[in-house]
Amino acid sequence: MPYRRLPNTDQARLTALQTAVQRASEADFTEQVISYHTLSEAQAFLLQFENIMRQYHENFAIRVKANKQYRHVVQNARMYISHFIQVLNLSVIRGEIKRSQKELYKLDPDTNILPDLSSEEDLLVWGKNIIEGEEARVGAGGYPIYNPAIAKVKVHYDIFKEHQFNQQIHQQSNTRVVEDLLPMREKADALILDLWNQIEAYYKKELPYARLRKCQNYGVIYYYRNGEEQLTPETDKRIQKNRDCELSIKWSELE
Repeated sequence: MPYRRLPNTDQARLTALQTAVQRASEADFTEQVISYHTLSEAQAFLLQFENIMRQYHENFAIRVKANKQYRHVVQNARMYISHFIQVLNLSVIRGEIKRSQKELYKLDPDTNILPDLSSEEDLLVWGKNIIEGEEARVGAGGYPIYNPAIAKVKVHYDIFKEHQFNQQIHQQSNTRVVEDLLPMREKADALILDLWNQIEAYYKKELPYARLRKCQNYGVIYYYRNGEEQLTPETDKRIQKNRDCELSIKWSELE
């Protein structure tokens, strides 16, 4: 007889519970493979598990869609911030803006090297720095930089901040669902083990292949070991034939 193994993914757990509950619900009342108490417990738990799994998949779909949009938003913010700093440096080189005024943007006056914009934290810091710096310089009477104008940079910077905040909300929501899911996995495994034990116990007198097929019909999952002979209808026929022969011999001895 092949060995069984409990499901190791949430979808497999859900499928195992759904199959056992459905088959038990459809069975004739004279064939009580699963006890009424266990079936009632499994039905109630299944509703909860299906609901939390639905939330998990919905959150996942939302996150995938949001991530695609977010990557585009981050790219735009980085491009506009980087471009603005480059234009600022060129204006300084041309003498249109005093080198010392770069300090308003938290930039080193003695170098024209772009600051590190590789991380989202860097974008938040430098976006804020150049927006405040440009507003301070223009407020003191300086001519504004165009192409890109700071208003355009600010639009993309604000969009970036909004999407980053939404990403955090999505992450928090996903974390809550995962935390709710963890104890339910343990409960699901315990229920499936109980269900499968009852199913196998009910069909224990069946011939190996028939027992295998009937248990599989209730969702029990079996695996063959390396080199193990697979059960077939012929297996049961051979066993039944041997039993019949043994019974015939016993009757002959009694006579």
